[in-house]
Amino acid sequence: MAGGVRALKGQLTGRRRAPAEIPEVEELPGGVRTYSPGTGVGSPLAPPLRVTPTEDGLTGPCVLGIANAGLPGYGHGGISATLLDELMDRACAATGNPGMTIARNMRYRNPVPLETPLRVFARLTRTEARKIFVNGSIHHRRGVLRPPGGRRRHLHRAGPGRRPHPLSRSPRHNVR
Repeated sequence: MAGGVRALKGQLTGRRRAPAEIPEVEELPGGVRTYSPGTGVGSPLAPPLRVTPTEDGLTGPCVLGIANAGLPGYGHGGISATLLDELMDRACAATGNPGMTIARNMRYRNPVPLETPLRVFARLTRTEARKIFVNGSIHHRRGVLRPPGGRRRHLHRAGPGRRPHPLSRSPRHNVR
């Protein structure tokens, strides 16, 4: 039996990927992020979020569970920020503008309740040279919890004389 366990361990161990190496299950940029702490199905903390396009952006329904708790009965503010960050990033990529966050402002209007159906929204509002501006918000049946006016995300695209985004060097992903 011990020999069988050792043989199985050898099959499961495999090669460890480098931290900067893109996992084979990732669809970057802007696609499925399996290990994302905000929306990845491979993350034990990520609330289930099914992202769908709308006429002016992206939306996703979700329910925060006990693993996402901050104060009793409410979601942790970092989880709210992570959900918005993830959806805003996808909204940028969906419009052909992938990039990285350079600044983000958030205004917490109301606490986000646990075990309550929520809807997360994100949309690109404008671009200026290499900057991309995106708004996002979290809603539930009583209204807006994280208002769109309080959340603005600035992304930075590679431009002339700048280093390209690390994903652009991957033969599997074509990043502009």
